[in-house]
Amino acid sequence: MRKKKVKISKFEKILYTFTFLLLILSPLAVVFTKSTLSKVNYEVEKLKKEIATKEKENESLKMKINELASLENIQEVIQNEGLIYNNDSIMNID
Repeated sequence: MRKKKVKISKFEKILYTFTFLLLILSPLAVVFTKSTLSKVNYEVEKLKKEIATKEKENESLKMKINELASLENIQEVIQNEGLIYNNDSIMNID
């Protein structure tokens, strides 16, 4: 009995090589993509936390501005500086 050698054509070799690479690289690509997505989600959550912190800080500063701009505070500063408060000379600009 003689065994026949099966010859593989160049196209088949390329096809087998491509299939092998596809089977190896596909799972790696999925893992890499999920890893990148996870990292991006982490950064998004970190930025959301920073935004919330800055919003609280801004709100606190707005309250401080309103406190400093209050009529009582202005009158106190005027008295401490020895000035006279004249309500007629105050103009509101809208």
